[in-house]
Amino acid sequence: MSADFSKGAAWMDGEIVPVSDAKISVLDWGFTRSDSTYDVASVRNGAFFRLDDYLARFQESLAKVRIDVPQTADEMRDIVHAIVARSGLRDSYVAMVASRGVPLVPGTRDPRQCGNHFFAWCIPYVHVIKPDIAARGAHLFVPQDVRRIPPDSVDPTAKNYHWGDLTRGLFEALDAGFDTAVLLDHQGNVTEGPGFNVFSLKGDCVRTPDSGVLEGITRRTVLELCGELGLETEVRPIALDEFLESDEVFTATTGGGVAPVTRVNDRVFSNDTPGPVTKRISETYLSWFDRPEHRQPVAYV
Repeated sequence: MSADFSKGAAWMDGEIVPVSDAKISVLDWGFTRSDSTYDVASVRNGAFFRLDDYLARFQESLAKVRIDVPQTADEMRDIVHAIVARSGLRDSYVAMVASRGVPLVPGTRDPRQCGNHFFAWCIPYVHVIKPDIAARGAHLFVPQDVRRIPPDSVDPTAKNYHWGDLTRGLFEALDAGFDTAVLLDHQGNVTEGPGFNVFSLKGDCVRTPDSGVLEGITRRTVLELCGELGLETEVRPIALDEFLESDEVFTATTGGGVAPVTRVNDRVFSNDTPGPVTKRISETYLSWFDRPEHRQPVAYV
């Protein structure tokens, strides 16, 4: 019986397998210590969006966390194209992962003595904020007793699995009846949520935090397209009080694009409906998927 790739595919040790068959060792430091870095690209309508930008950021992350894998960026590009082609998925969420790996010297505590390795996987497209929630506007909760891990402890610009703070924030948000969370840093400034950047609109200016956040490719795309829409942009600290005085708030992520926010804690925005500027930004973002300079079509077999 032929393998079932309908739920996704993975590349592991030079072989493409159904995503359900992909495995790593229980001794892998990527599992036991969250000692890994990764990046996530998307496929829409049979083509990758800005894949080379995701690959470039992934290479930067590898250098920051000092993980050295044998695959080049070109080889990684070929691998993710191959797994999506094998899966047949026209809309897909595609992860590239590099792990510290299994210790080559049993019992070592020296991170240089591990077998670094790369793997990749794809599954049907994921929405971090579900479409029905985005349609009515997401409700965000800002916990007061959970703060984002400081950048001098874990560098958020190297995409990572250190989600202890984000998971605590999610529990608080969900227990309070909200959709998801956004964390503050230790100075009281807004940072990011679990899997997304946040934006604030005031007048004709779109603002987003400058510290304690992943410098997302979707975040970059939003900042770029704002110029096309005649909107100013600022990347700087945003205190919670200022954030709550926004005209509109929205999130941005590879998994779902731009999503309106209609509530943050007790503050209601845009009469509790998605704001008009956010709608324009979201529509423009989706239109960029059709631009030839951003598309890499998948050669399906």
